Amino acid sequence: MSSILRKEALDYHSGGRRGKVEVVPTKPYSSQRDLSLAYSPGVAEPCLEIAKNPEDVYRYTAKGNLVAVITNGTAVLGLGNIGPEASKPVMEGKGVLFKVFADLDCFDIEVDATDVDLFVQTVKAIAPTFGGINLEDIKAPEAFEIERRLVEELNIPVMHDDQHGTAIISSAALLNALDVAEKKIDKVRVVVSGAGASAMACMGLYIQLGVRLENIAVFDSKGHIHAGRKDLGEKKARFAAKKKYADLAEAMKGADVFLGLSRGNIVEPAWVAAMAKNPIVFALANPDPEIPYDLAMDVRDDLIMATGRSDHPNQVNNVLGFPFIFRGAMDVRATVINDEMKMAAVRAIAALAKENVPDEVNEAYGIRGMAFGRDFIIPKPMDPRLISTVAPAVAKAAIDSGVAQAPIRDWDGYKMELNRRLDIDSGFIRTLGDRARQDVKRVVFAEADHYKVLKAAETARDQGTAMPVLLGDRETIEALIEEHNIELGEVEIIDPLDRSELERREAFADALFKKRERKGMTLSDARRLVKHRSYFGSMMVEVGDADALISGLTRNYRKSLLPALQIIGMAEGVKKVAGMYVLQTKRGPMFFADTTVNRNPTARELVDITLMTAKAVREFRIVPRIAMLSYSNFGSAEGPDAEKVAEAVKILHDEHPDLIVDGEMQANFALNEDLAGEIFPFSALRGRRVNTLIFPNLAAGNIAYKLMQEMGGFEVHGPVLLGMKKPFHILQLGSSVREIVNMVRIAAFDAQRKTT
Repeated sequence: MSSILRKEALDYHSGGRRGKVEVVPTKPYSSQRDLSLAYSPGVAEPCLEIAKNPEDVYRYTAKGNLVAVITNGTAVLGLGNIGPEASKPVMEGKGVLFKVFADLDCFDIEVDATDVDLFVQTVKAIAPTFGGINLEDIKAPEAFEIERRLVEELNIPVMHDDQHGTAIISSAALLNALDVAEKKIDKVRVVVSGAGASAMACMGLYIQLGVRLENIAVFDSKGHIHAGRKDLGEKKARFAAKKKYADLAEAMKGADVFLGLSRGNIVEPAWVAAMAKNPIVFALANPDPEIPYDLAMDVRDDLIMATGRSDHPNQVNNVLGFPFIFRGAMDVRATVINDEMKMAAVRAIAALAKENVPDEVNEAYGIRGMAFGRDFIIPKPMDPRLISTVAPAVAKAAIDSGVAQAPIRDWDGYKMELNRRLDIDSGFIRTLGDRARQDVKRVVFAEADHYKVLKAAETARDQGTAMPVLLGDRETIEALIEEHNIELGEVEIIDPLDRSELERREAFADALFKKRERKGMTLSDARRLVKHRSYFGSMMVEVGDADALISGLTRNYRKSLLPALQIIGMAEGVKKVAGMYVLQTKRGPMFFADTTVNRNPTARELVDITLMTAKAVREFRIVPRIAMLSYSNFGSAEGPDAEKVAEAVKILHDEHPDLIVDGEMQANFALNEDLAGEIFPFSALRGRRVNTLIFPNLAAGNIAYKLMQEMGGFEVHGPVLLGMKKPFHILQLGSSVREIVNMVRIAAFDAQRKTT
């Protein structure tokens, strides 16, 4: 790990509120009456109901949506036996994935117990708290016995993800790889490097799918597992082959499938070359595969390859499985995660890869036309269809196999509920980062003599989302870089005042003068202005020396905006620019406009702001559902603000009937679709979750987003400047490094969009 990434990871975990998870109340608690219902005396009533009928615990508590991620820290990632305390960041991270991908709440439990009996006893003692238990990072062979006993002795879903997660995802990949290779599963010969918990589970599922036991050759750290060895435990003995291979190279000759779950760089290219026609190589060691992807692909063009890495096609990633397996199992209150449920997940994941890939997935990964084939045998982790595909398949298998205690009857309704859960996190800013990396743009940082800007540039360069261009005094910038140990490599630094920039400065001044000569600007004014970094940087974007500009960290918004308006100007057909903020909420991204530019827009200007905002939201691959806000609900109160909003809505309905928009309406009705549908059933927003809010004036918009940011604790991205001809984005005064980095992603995305 580079020193940059190491420090960033440590800062990420220690900055602000420590760790990655918190507990948030789900019921009102603002009054004494609320507290008396939440605790004594009101809490006695659900307690008594549960005492009479223990199954009511799922009705009155969070148990049905609560997973425990439990470890003893004996086999953490690639770190080994580092102990329970050191494993906690990983367990918290697993909890984040449960929440983000499947809306399952999670407590991480680190147990100081390496003895199997003590560990099992501890987990059993706390099991009544949870609706499901995810065992994690427990070393073999203890992990096998721990899982077996807990599955037998508890009546809630228990799964050791290190075993079964990789097995399920790689099994789905194997089915599809064999389809592409046109090979029958009962005929293929499989070579496995690794004999730990994950490898054993993989082989178990492969055999259930149809791979013949006698066609599997397994290698552990001591070599080939064969009948002549005397050091084999029960699990390994099952795979002891009659035929003995001298080494991995010999076993791979003519093999159809290689599965690696061992360590990096142990497979030679010649061994892959010696495999059968259309070979399948799953090199799943992390972070370094058993053979590097590029090296293996160079050997032969008929290879079908998967790794555990996200920077290559066909990533075998456990996040494709465990969140949705537990989601489906817990939604039907399954007493176990059995083989039928695992197999249902395998087949659902495999089938999803063969369906048409939605545009938002192509967009997220910057790959057009993703389709089933050698480079696409399993879905991408960001595919939003996973939750409504895998979870129902698992739930149905639980019902069919007789282990479900709460069967689902309305499957269409269940799938709709699952899709609504996914709105917890649309991955908005992550998607922009993925997109930015596909076509890296040159982004000018106008205030590069500031520590925050340099750190943001370092992060953007390290993440591959932008090529930074730093404006400012070279000595000052280089001194800051050295003082703070910032690693930017061979980054371009431009000092607009330096003599070396005289020729470009003169050219910029001439161009600026021609733009503004009939608007009160003299050539002398232009020559003076282009010495300022905001003007110089704007000219770089205008003439194509850069793709986007970031400014405004230390200057007020209007002063930062002026150079862009004078030099870059507005896009064709735009009469006024506007500012939009994106708030990352539990509902998904919310778009607020106008929040930065227009103080008191007219009805027609509100229409223009709404259309620009809707266009920007669509470009983020989100369907805009727009509420025009006011203090009035559909004529319930008089006043100029309410009347102009109502007029703007009428214009939008008349001129843009396909746009999902309505108002004027109060914010609480806009954000509560059930309440709005009950009181205003005629509204175009009835039954639709609003994601875009248009405010009647600048004061309302600006106050609203800042209140949401500070009091609601939502992450805010922006402001996104709408209506400009070329990308120019202005930071909030005093933005954090993280906020600047996010703005760089938006600017890079904007640059891609405006150059296609």
